[in-house]
Amino acid sequence: MTSSKPPAPRRRSEATRAAILEAARERFAADGYERATIRAIAKDAGIDPSMVMRYYGNKEGLFAAAVAIDLMLPDPASLAREDVGRALVTHFLAQWEENDVLTALLRVGATNEAGAERMQGVFREQVLPLARRFCPDPEQVPARAALVSSQLLGLALTRYVLRFPPAVELDTEEAVAWLAPTVQRYLTAPYPG
Repeated sequence: MTSSKPPAPRRRSEATRAAILEAARERFAADGYERATIRAIAKDAGIDPSMVMRYYGNKEGLFAAAVAIDLMLPDPASLAREDVGRALVTHFLAQWEENDVLTALLRVGATNEAGAERMQGVFREQVLPLARRFCPDPEQVPARAALVSSQLLGLALTRYVLRFPPAVELDTEEAVAWLAPTVQRYLTAPYPG
C-alpha cells in the first residue's frame, strides 16, 4: 500500500527554489536583466510572484542566485605548464556547451552593472588564481588573466550569444586548436616588450 501524503515541506521548498532558478536563468538569458520580470519568471516557474520574493527578496537577489557560477576550473597544480592553454580552453568550451547560466551571465554582464560585477567576481575568484600559478612575472598576473578572459569571453560571445555562423560551426577541436596557443602564450610566455 502506497502513501498519498504530500511531499515534506523541505522537499517542496527545494523543488520550488530549483524551479524559480531554472526559470530565472532562462528568462535572464533570453531577455537580459532589464527586461526580465519577477512576474514573468514566476509564471515560467508555475508559481505566484510572491514566492519568488519570499525566497530571493528582489530581482537583484534572484539574479545573484541564478548566476552564481563555479567554472570548476581544473586545479592549477594538476596541470602541466606546457599544456595549460589547451586544458583551459577545452574545459571552458565544455562548460559553455553544458551551462546556460554562463550565457545568461554574459548577456547580462554586457548590459547591466550587477551582471558586470558578478562577472568581475568570477574573474577575481577563479581566473586570477590560475594565472598566478603559471605567469612568469607576478606583476603581470592581472593583465595576463584579463587577456585570457578576453579570448575566452570573446569566443563565448560570438559562439553562444551573437551566434556568428563561423564561430558556431567550428567544432570543439578546431576552436581549441585556434585558441589554445594564444591562451598558452598569455599565461606562460615571457613579456613581449
